[in-house]
Formats: sequence, structure tokens, C-alpha cells
Amino acid sequence: MITDELTRSLNAFTTFTRGDWSQLSDDATSLLSKEERKQLEGIYETISDSEVREIYVPLSELLYRLMTHNARLHDDMNYFLKKERKQAPFIIGIAGSVSVGKSTTARLIQALASRWPNGPKVSLVTTDGFLYPNEELEQRGLMKRKGFPESYDIQRLLSFLTDLKAGAPRVEAPVYSHLTYNVENGERQIIEEADVVIVEGINVLQVNRKGKRIPHVFVSDFFDYSIYVDADEETILSWYIERFKLLRSTAFQKPESYFYRYRHLNDREAVEMATSIWRSINGVNLEKNIRPTRLRADMILTKGDHHRVEQIQLRK
Repeated sequence: MITDELTRSLNAFTTFTRGDWSQLSDDATSLLSKEERKQLEGIYETISDSEVREIYVPLSELLYRLMTHNARLHDDMNYFLKKERKQAPFIIGIAGSVSVGKSTTARLIQALASRWPNGPKVSLVTTDGFLYPNEELEQRGLMKRKGFPESYDIQRLLSFLTDLKAGAPRVEAPVYSHLTYNVENGERQIIEEADVVIVEGINVLQVNRKGKRIPHVFVSDFFDYSIYVDADEETILSWYIERFKLLRSTAFQKPESYFYRYRHLNDREAVEMATSIWRSINGVNLEKNIRPTRLRADMILTKGDHHRVEQIQLRK
């Protein structure tokens, strides 16, 4: 049942069908080759030429216009203040469920933004690196709540974003390994002189942590634009199951993989295990912590079958 509050929130968005959205740009120069699309694809997710042409090229043009508008405003403020302040990076936040394809969306935006006329330097950071290491999660009794708000070092993430927006010439972010399912000890992603930074993660639009005092500053406060990637939960679950099955013969086969113990599961066992993990962890997190944030985004991309974006909603 849709509440009056939800109806009012949805009315704050302008909705575009895929067809209407695709008419907003005809910039063929931004299209990606088949080889480029292949490199950007996620596990069990292909990127078609039509998806780039009809969805991501118009999206890229919108983001470019927003970035150049910010640059003009920055110049105007410098003129008014009679100061030569360095411009901070244009930060794009991308949120959404596990397995919804937000990482692929982030990589596509990074590839297209790198082709903008001003030739910006574009960096992509995932918030997985800001999870507490597994050892600390074990000590806190949070391993079965990994990905929930309390499993992240939010203060470290906020410090990272503060340094970015302060124009620090060199900023470091921790690195996460999906193979070992843990933060890489001593590994750092170095971001230097970036013009655009894409921050992708399930938690980037959340505003508090369970059992904690609500902070005065939120991660999303640092974003110049935010995107939520959405889909029906049962559809996302089907993508999660197919990805889990595929990983049995790839990443799970490596002894260093956290999921090495699942490498010999047959199809029925794999479906049961993936469904159990989803119902007890990822689905609960989606319902309680992730999906409620979608109305805080500036844009909602809603997917249908085969990761095909069917609807775009823009905040008015």
C-alpha cells in the first residue's frame, strides 16, 4: 500500500520512459565499442549497444552539463570573493542493492565521463573498502551483518570525502577484495588531482546507523549528484543466484577465496545456499536499510529483465 508520504515523495520526481529518455541525446561520438563494453561488464551482466546509446549517453550528457554548471558557479564565486580557490572534484554517488548492477553503472559512467570535452580525470571508489576488516567484524559479532550500516567505518569514509571536497592533492582509500571477502591489509587506492570522483556502494545514501547517534554530516552531503539503481527484489534475487552459480566454476575454485567451500555445490544446492544467504542477510538489508534511501537520490534508474533500464526518474 502506497502511503500519502510516499506518494508526495514520488511526486518530487519527473518520470521518463526508456523511449522518451533515449531521445534526449544523439551523441554518437560517446558510444563504446564492443570490446570496451565487454571490459566493463559485470558477472552475469552484459552491456548492449542499445543500453549505452539509449540510457547512458543521455545520462552522461546530463552529468556533464551539471559539472560544467558547477565549474561556472565556482568561477563566479572566485570572482566575487576575489580569491583563487581550487575547485573540488565533482562527486557522483551511486547506490543500490547487492547484485543490482550498480558497479557496472559506475564503470559505464566513468568510461563515458572520461570522454567529456574537457577531458576530465575520473576516479571510481567503492565503499566496500570502508567496511571494517573481517577480524574486527568477528570481534564485534557483525560477520552475519556485513554490509549493514554498523559494519562500515563511516567516520573514515566521511574523512575521505572531506579531504576530497577540501581539494587535497592526494587522497587514499582502502581497497576491498571480493575474492578474500575482506579489506586488503596495507593496500590503498590513490586519488590524485581527480576532476570527477564516482563513489559507489550500497550505503552511500544512508543517514544513520542502528544503535548509534545520528551524525551531523552524512555521506550524501558530499555528492554533487546521486543515482539509485533499482529493480524488483525477486529480479535482483534471480541475478544474485545466477551470479553465485557462475562463481562456483571461477572465483570459488581458488583456495584463497572466502567461498572456496561452496565450489562443489550442484545447481540445486547452489540455489538453496544463495537463496538462504539472500533471505537472511542481503534481502533484509535491502528492505530495512538500502531501498528506503532511494527517494533521497537525484535520479532513480529502474531495471527490468536482463538489467535493461526501463524507467528513469529525475528529482524536480
